[in-house]
Amino acid sequence: MKPRHVAALALVALAAGACKKKPPASGPTPGPSAADSAVMAQRERQRADSIAMAQRARAETDRAERERADRERQAREQASTGVRAALTQMVFFDYDSDELTAAAEENLQRKAAILRANPGVQLRIEGHADERGSTEYNLALGQRRAEAVRAYFGGYGIETGRFTTMSYGKERPLVEGTGEETWSRNRRAEFSITSGEVSVAPEGSR
Repeated sequence: MKPRHVAALALVALAAGACKKKPPASGPTPGPSAADSAVMAQRERQRADSIAMAQRARAETDRAERERADRERQAREQASTGVRAALTQMVFFDYDSDELTAAAEENLQRKAAILRANPGVQLRIEGHADERGSTEYNLALGQRRAEAVRAYFGGYGIETGRFTTMSYGKERPLVEGTGEETWSRNRRAEFSITSGEVSVAPEGSR
């Protein structure tokens, strides 16, 4: 081979080697600057604060709702207790009489309002008498007293089938002893709920 050709081949080889130079080695990727890190930390704190505030707000809302529900439940229970007490309050009669006094009628009017507001409630009406007179006479008198009460409810539009009546005569005195003060307490009609729950107070009683 001629020297001229050898020189040409050498130049070609050098040129090819130059084209195949290795790319420079890549260095480590630069991280965020200190300023960027501070901004990111501040944003993270703000996000955590927002989450905490939302949780506190939900907890406060839940607490307020529980307190409101408790107040309403207590008010319903108190109203129900008061209504039950009014419904079972006794009425009293004059001596040897089954006629309702003005006080007894006022008492029964309140009961009628409660019964209308609670149509599922049924009552037992018990008639009683004081100790004077025979057992048979007082049993009959107690029954007439219970029936007088039931009839009064019927006159107020309350279905009389919601009531049962019975008489104890003088066998179950409320107060032991003699004298008008004692006897006046024993001439009475008592009431007990036999069916239904008193859950609604009549309008205007709250």
